[in-house]
Amino acid sequence: MGKGTPSMAMIEAVGLRKVFRSLERGSGIWGAVGALFSRTFVDKVAVDDVSFSLEPGELVGYIGPNGAGKSTTIKMLTGILVPTGGKLRVAGIVPHEHRMANAANIGVVFGQRSQLYWDLPLRESFELLRSIYDIPRARYLENMRHFGAILDLDRFLATPVRQLSLGERMRGDFAAAMLHDPKIVFLDEPTIGLDVVAKEAIREFIGTVNRDRGTTVILTTHDLADVERLSRRIILIDEGKVIYDGSLERLREEYGTHRTLVVNLAESYPDVVVAGTEVVSRELNLVRLRFNRRELTAEALIRRVTERYKITDVSIIEPDIDSIVRRIYLEGYHEGTIGAPS
Repeated sequence: MGKGTPSMAMIEAVGLRKVFRSLERGSGIWGAVGALFSRTFVDKVAVDDVSFSLEPGELVGYIGPNGAGKSTTIKMLTGILVPTGGKLRVAGIVPHEHRMANAANIGVVFGQRSQLYWDLPLRESFELLRSIYDIPRARYLENMRHFGAILDLDRFLATPVRQLSLGERMRGDFAAAMLHDPKIVFLDEPTIGLDVVAKEAIREFIGTVNRDRGTTVILTTHDLADVERLSRRIILIDEGKVIYDGSLERLREEYGTHRTLVVNLAESYPDVVVAGTEVVSRELNLVRLRFNRRELTAEALIRRVTERYKITDVSIIEPDIDSIVRRIYLEGYHEGTIGAPS
């Protein structure tokens, strides 16, 4: 179906499946010879019955361990791979059937690859992309002014891409992906290898583009700080299947059952024992107490502590998303779980 097909969802995947078939070979030279006469194939399921829908303007974290099927999904969404089964539409288009129309709607940033021209100054890479996408000159100049200000591009526009630092190149790649005003942007490990300053600049740019332009964004990353900072919704995939699709808040509610109370004691007590808690660490008068928020509220715990000990300060540490997701990778996701400590 073509570009004019109406669709409420910006991205819609139903029962998406991708199977890679390879020739089975034995080991050694006799295995190779045997493969000439015996054509036995092995199927590897990379994506298995994946369904999800994204509304215009959503920013979704699409996460999972290595080999879970994330990159395979993204390649089907961009039209690089043809699905083995299921239905897929991106802005009303079937990507692999209308690759050029799909390419006009999307932008892509791969953290370990670049769409910039290695030997050309950054400015000339942008000019070539302007010609490829047939971007009107006025719109191109406006985008360059806008992205240049956010990403601080002006100081290295004349520098050949091969001479740029990783952080500078990634800023250039983000601008290149957005020059033609795509409806959807796919980000695959966009902050990998970047320092803290460069990561913050990239995250700020992603958030600004999503908020101000209504660009739909799918973010795949192993740096869950990216997801925590930018996404309200995550889709968690493992072994080719979607095992969770929902908000970060809901995931924390179901799996982040344990919190930590950090207590600064006013005096040196030989032992710190508080009912309903476990001492996870102690450094002189700084004590960390772990407790289950389903069994004990922070207010009640603080009251118990102050009744027994003199304190100067207290603070609460919430479970981080990284530890929660790591636990799900190891144990699997079970909806409504209250489970063991996170």
